[in-house]
Amino acid sequence: MPAPQCASCHAARAALRRPRSGQALCGACFCAAFEAEVLYTVPAGRLMPPGAVVAVGPSGGKDSTVLAHVLRALAPRLGLSLHLVAVDEGIGGYWDAALAAVRRQAARWELPSPWWPTQTSSAAGRWTPTAGSGRRRACCTFCGVLRRRALEEGARLVGATHIVTGHNADDMAETVLMNFLRAAGRPGPRPAPPGYRQGPPRPG
Repeated sequence: MPAPQCASCHAARAALRRPRSGQALCGACFCAAFEAEVLYTVPAGRLMPPGAVVAVGPSGGKDSTVLAHVLRALAPRLGLSLHLVAVDEGIGGYWDAALAAVRRQAARWELPSPWWPTQTSSAAGRWTPTAGSGRRRACCTFCGVLRRRALEEGARLVGATHIVTGHNADDMAETVLMNFLRAAGRPGPRPAPPGYRQGPPRPG
């Protein structure tokens, strides 16, 4: 079955169908629609005001690459100054290719890209942390904390007023699901017990 016509330009064949709207769009029209939505959302949501210095946390993956690309394209109209603040975690065979991709992106887009090494890899290799409940905690937890700390420090040193990182809808759904699972089996906030009734809302 041939692809339908693009619902926007009515000339090219559609390359994808947007899950939210159901629109079938060609590649060029999808990119234009995506950029238009970002251009509207940033000022409408007061996410980054004109004059903001923005630290983009790149990983070399598709999410952060799209984020950096669209912000670079729209930065003149949004009045933003961009920096790629990369964190070199020193994990051999894992981060090498990702950081090489970030270097290529920085050179292609002519964006400043300071480098912030951490000791995350050696720490992750030595530590076998144990939670108070006796369960072994994945080292990825600590790796993520140290990486965020390095990103915040790098952003501070370049004078950034905002930090942005790239995520997609699957990431957000996974976070919500993992929070539910953690609440059901680990210390911390838990689901309400059967028969629980919430009291009247407190005045704000």
